[in-house]
Amino acid sequence: MTDDRRLRVALLGAGSVGSQVAALLRTHQDELADRAGVALDLVGIAVRDVDAPRDADLPRELFTTDAEGLIVGADIVIELMGGIEPAREYIALALNSGADVVTGNKALVATHGSELFDVADQVGATVSYEAAVAGAIPIIRPLRDSLAGDRVQRIMGIVNGTTNYILDRMDREGSDFDVVLADAQRLGYAEADPTGDVEGFDAAQKAAILASLAFHTAVPVDAVHREGITAIDKTVMDAARGAGYVIKLLAVCERLEGAAESPTGEAISVRVAPALVPRDHPLASVHGANNAVFVQAESAGNLMFYGAGAGGVQTASAVLGDVVSAARRHIAGGVGVGESTRANLPVLPIGRVTTRYQITLDVSDEPGVLSTVAGILAEGRVSIATALQTVITEANGESGTARLVIGTHRALEQDLSDTVDRLAASGVVDRIVSVLRVEGD
Repeated sequence: MTDDRRLRVALLGAGSVGSQVAALLRTHQDELADRAGVALDLVGIAVRDVDAPRDADLPRELFTTDAEGLIVGADIVIELMGGIEPAREYIALALNSGADVVTGNKALVATHGSELFDVADQVGATVSYEAAVAGAIPIIRPLRDSLAGDRVQRIMGIVNGTTNYILDRMDREGSDFDVVLADAQRLGYAEADPTGDVEGFDAAQKAAILASLAFHTAVPVDAVHREGITAIDKTVMDAARGAGYVIKLLAVCERLEGAAESPTGEAISVRVAPALVPRDHPLASVHGANNAVFVQAESAGNLMFYGAGAGGVQTASAVLGDVVSAARRHIAGGVGVGESTRANLPVLPIGRVTTRYQITLDVSDEPGVLSTVAGILAEGRVSIATALQTVITEANGESGTARLVIGTHRALEQDLSDTVDRLAASGVVDRIVSVLRVEGD
């Protein structure tokens, strides 16, 4: 049964997601009212150009260029504009006007989330952002609420559909990076300027959000170690496949023990980088532009969240879930639920992490080279777990080069990185083909 009142919903932005949210608010108005307990009236959509083409058929009278006028008086404001400004200004205005806010703006939440959450706490409102990390996949609420009584130890996430599409096709088809990227752009999976995706910026913002929730600690984006996928080519893919791995761009957030910087001895590490995942790991079977988040918790054990990480109507599902929750809170009254960031765990640099490497080298095919390489690794406190050497035969049938694929045991990241630098300068290594971390084994 619905409340006699009606809530005024203002929408900022009418791109692929915003248009679908508007259309669903209108076509499913009765169902949403039953679920929220109150009617939800879409009173306007703020855009830069009211005559621009949209992904959904919406009445022109809904559109306005007066965002501030639309916000004032709204009960719920949905921000789907993207970018930092004026989105931050508008959200602050909405909160101070007494509205709850729903946003899918990962860049804003990752860089200014703490500031906006503080404003929401001061006025008793809420900022909801389920759509900011993994599209349609529900991961924010499970981390914030369902696992609030547990201790999350580690998160590994495929949180960028563009890079997963590219790496998946390179792995399964043997295609070149540039060819697959061009296809991704043609299909709408990648922007004309794909830098945010292929260089890991998008995933780093999402990793900061996930880590902040999982470890109850404010994690700034600049504390996230970031590497992109542009150096991954067919040679690297072949070496990974031969060793039984698939390459994925992973966001890894983990709890670390024994940190001198923390009174409790606990700290966290957050990184985004292409990594080797065993082919029998659940994340290895995430294909195409899909996303997945793998959570390891002390009591709950291993949990997997999988689904569409992007798409207008898919992401609209997450937005509307937040809208219904905000409407229920608005009607029930009381202050909003704030974010928990009181743990204040230090975020350690990548060099303090313990991990494993697979190092692929081109070396001179002559006696003594393997022992020299092994000696450099030993000097760097890096232990060899596996080693595979293959002679590279030239077109004339001669060979002067061998490819050496070395898998290491776990070691301090700084020791591994320094050892790779010494290998490059050793004189016996012609080329460092690739250096990838092994995750999930």
